[in-house]
Amino acid sequence: MARIEPFRALRPQPSMAARVASPPYDVLSSDEARALAEGNAVSFLHVNKPEIDLPPGTDVYAPEVYTTGAENLRRMARDGVFLREQQPALYLYRQVMGDHTQTGVVAGASIDEYESDRIKKHEHTRPKKEDDRTRHIDALDANTGPVFLTYHARPEIDGLVDRLTAASATYDFVAVDGIRHVLWVVDAPADRDALVAAFARVPELYVADGHHRSAAAVRIRTARREANRDHTGEEPYNFFLSVIFPHDQMLIMDYNRVVRDLNGLDRDGFLARIGERFVVTPGEGRVRPEGPKEFGMYLGGGWHRVRARAGTWDDSDPVSRLDVAVLQDSLLEPVLGIADPRSDERIDFVGGIRGLGELERLVDSGAWTVAFAVFPTSITDLFAVADAGRVMPPKSTWFEPKLRSGLIVRPLSDAP
Repeated sequence: MARIEPFRALRPQPSMAARVASPPYDVLSSDEARALAEGNAVSFLHVNKPEIDLPPGTDVYAPEVYTTGAENLRRMARDGVFLREQQPALYLYRQVMGDHTQTGVVAGASIDEYESDRIKKHEHTRPKKEDDRTRHIDALDANTGPVFLTYHARPEIDGLVDRLTAASATYDFVAVDGIRHVLWVVDAPADRDALVAAFARVPELYVADGHHRSAAAVRIRTARREANRDHTGEEPYNFFLSVIFPHDQMLIMDYNRVVRDLNGLDRDGFLARIGERFVVTPGEGRVRPEGPKEFGMYLGGGWHRVRARAGTWDDSDPVSRLDVAVLQDSLLEPVLGIADPRSDERIDFVGGIRGLGELERLVDSGAWTVAFAVFPTSITDLFAVADAGRVMPPKSTWFEPKLRSGLIVRPLSDAP
């Protein structure tokens, strides 16, 4: 079963939702966040990126950063920017980006199910980022960044969501990036209970995005459980903020790579080496991969189409058959010497939302030498890796649209 828990959210007044809602904390630098929040005292970036209210150059992991975030959240609640839900509710959150629409259920997800692998993972976490999110949650006494979960779509849940979203929405606005955000409050007991019962028949959930946030929530629960002699397992800290989408509404974009140098090879030597495992042909204009095991490569002001030769991957292995793994195992490591893409500073990653033009810009700047456009990982591949108890290579999936922060905050206290 998938247990989802209604909760009493802290959320912005409807008239202020568009000004409050912000991009997630991890897609902006401190300077970008500071510029975006300039002149907007109610931007949630003051909570999720609180270093913007401290002197430039402040260590983003300094204690005063977390203290400032907590103070800003309390100030916004005290000033009436946020209201507290009167009774436990679930929420429906719809995003519209161009022709793509996705609607998820906002709920508390069970940490017990996360630990027992009923909520399945596909990424390793990094201790420094996990520490950061743990300190942020603890200081604010709230989940502020939702974890993006998915599940195999079920008609009965689709039907409930369709019926409930036929009503008037509580929030409906278009953000500065052109993405529309719509939210409904589901607080009628019969509707709320119907969603809870429907999810109880879902065998498992999957973390799509937010592995550090969910792992941090587990650490918070462990600490608070140990400190609470009257622990029951039903306290708010036993759940974490999530938005849960059906798999057939997920949009996964390419997650591309740029590399600083050719590992001591000249252009001809590099092309000869990759030709051992790939078929390389000149491209006409920008080369976007047309299918799995095909890559676009931008080098020396021109594009090439790069196709992996048959036999260079194991189709029976859910990880090694991923396009990002084929690129890593057959090119990035053996040819360019990048053994650990998590720590090697010679490689960087570019979300597909930025387009192929961003790859050209980076290489043409001289800071990078070669770029690779990758065919997007499929949701089926994500499920296969998670079901096998394996992990994907770093930066395998780029989900769009991004969940806006600040529309729903989940306090870890039942106090008003």
